[in-house]
Amino acid sequence: MATDTRFDGPGPDAQYLQALQEGRLMLQHCEDCAAVRFPPALVCRACGSPRLQWRASPGLGSVYSLTTVRDRAGDYNVALVDLEGGARMMSRVEDIAPEAVRIGQRVRARIVAGEEPFVVFAPAEGDAP
Repeated sequence: MATDTRFDGPGPDAQYLQALQEGRLMLQHCEDCAAVRFPPALVCRACGSPRLQWRASPGLGSVYSLTTVRDRAGDYNVALVDLEGGARMMSRVEDIAPEAVRIGQRVRARIVAGEEPFVVFAPAEGDAP
């Protein structure tokens, strides 16, 4: 028996951006296999289920991997952050020198407002070097 996967309404990317515009970091959770889905999608990457629900994320996580980019505009970092709950996001860690960010460092998400808001990270309280 085929599952009806037709979709009506704003897409998952639009829903994610709308939540960010409202100051909320929302992640998709699969109702069938409990996987956390990021980036947003129409179906679960783990099991293929279309039964994805949005849940608020506290935005706490740990730096999984990082690199420092050096260019004429200045140094900055690009980090993969494992969020509590299972999602992994790529962004930068701010409020700290790029070379001071370390793997395993606890960070907290912060939403940068604008027409297309985005997420950056900063050291979690008590975790700055």
